[in-house]
Amino acid sequence: MVFAPMIIREIGTGGASVDTSFPLHLNSLHDLRLALGSISIVIKGRVVHSRISDVDQDLVTYRTGLEFVEPSERVLAALTTYLESVKSNRSGV
Repeated sequence: MVFAPMIIREIGTGGASVDTSFPLHLNSLHDLRLALGSISIVIKGRVVHSRISDVDQDLVTYRTGLEFVEPSERVLAALTTYLESVKSNRSGV
C-alpha cells in the first residue's frame, strides 16, 4: 500500500476529480482517505479517466476522474453532510 497526496478539484456523492503527480491506470481501484472537516472517511474510487493536465519544466500533473464504488451508508451520509455544509457556507445561508 502506498500513500500519496492528491488535490481534490471537484467532489460530489458519485465521485471526484483529482490532481496527482503520477498517472492512475484506467479501471484501477483505490482507497481514498478524505478529511471532511472534523471527520475522516475512507471511500473506494475507480479510475474512469486520466489525462495530463499540466506540464511545468520537470513536473507533470495528471487530472483523474474517480467514481466512488459502493460507499457505505455511513460514508455517503458523512460526505453528503459535508457537501451540504460547504454549499451553505458558500451561499452565506
